Amino acid sequence: MRRYGKHTDEDDIRSRPNRRGNRPRTNIRPKHEDAAEGMVLTVDRGRLTCLVDGRTILAMKARELGRKAAVVGDQVALVGDLSGKKDTLARIVRIEERTSVLRRTADDDDPYERVVVANADQLAIVTALADPEPRPRLIDRCLVAAFDGGLEPLLVMTKSDLAPPDKLLELYGHLDIPYVVTSREELETGDAADRVREFLAGRVTAFVGHSGVGKTTLVNALVPEDRRRVTGHVNAVTGRGRHTTTSALALPLAGDDGGWVVDTPGVRSFGLAHIDPSRVIHAFPDLEPGTAGCPRACSHDEPDCALDAWVADGHADPARLYSLRRLLATRERTEGD
Repeated sequence: MRRYGKHTDEDDIRSRPNRRGNRPRTNIRPKHEDAAEGMVLTVDRGRLTCLVDGRTILAMKARELGRKAAVVGDQVALVGDLSGKKDTLARIVRIEERTSVLRRTADDDDPYERVVVANADQLAIVTALADPEPRPRLIDRCLVAAFDGGLEPLLVMTKSDLAPPDKLLELYGHLDIPYVVTSREELETGDAADRVREFLAGRVTAFVGHSGVGKTTLVNALVPEDRRRVTGHVNAVTGRGRHTTTSALALPLAGDDGGWVVDTPGVRSFGLAHIDPSRVIHAFPDLEPGTAGCPRACSHDEPDCALDAWVADGHADPARLYSLRRLLATRERTEGD
């Protein structure tokens, strides 16, 4: 029998039936130990724009990765032509382990989950205080996805000149979520970006929000034109307008402290079909110990739930339990309820 390596045996060889010559091939794949490290900046029609050693290159996923997909924010290993020149194409041969994943489904009855961003440190949920009106259920759903995916949430409230933030702050105050309040004038002058930037330095932050809340305006202020040169040819690759967010795009944050901003497409809905409600409790470390006395598969909103006694004994604020139950109920109702 032909040998395909020093330690190869018959288990490493498989034949391809009904092929001319029935040539055997090995299951052993190269490790690509000399592959270059890169970060996925955007994905479009099977082509991935990556940042490698300060330059952007176009790449495709290697066949050996199978169905595993790379998404914006992924740290990847690449081989091939890494020059970044026109009409060159590299190959992504490895996707490194992710530290966090922001996922969503199209609807609550959609079994197919979509990974929006990988390896982000926090999720900036942008909502207008008026025009359009706030959508608390959408905010709740984004919070659940952030907690489940390992991202820290940041609430960014815009258009404070049209309505005060008091009602929303009261609704989310007990969740201890950091927040920023901005006005339309501050968005235009750049003052809003300066205040938001304080929460972004040295971190990867994904921005999410529905149409009209000022998300893209804020992102453009955070990432001025000169900083977009690093990803300047992305629009030439995708053929899409610079200011129209149709796919997630990672951009380097202006300033000396570093960091990345990931602008995501505007969302009309944020399905949570993939979320296991039992994982939401991890975002409430003051309540989680109290679940030790809960019945098996407790929904944390039923008569025998041990959290009621835990709170009654003074171990946690009742408002925190209310917030937990509101978030858990999010999967059971639509965003407009």
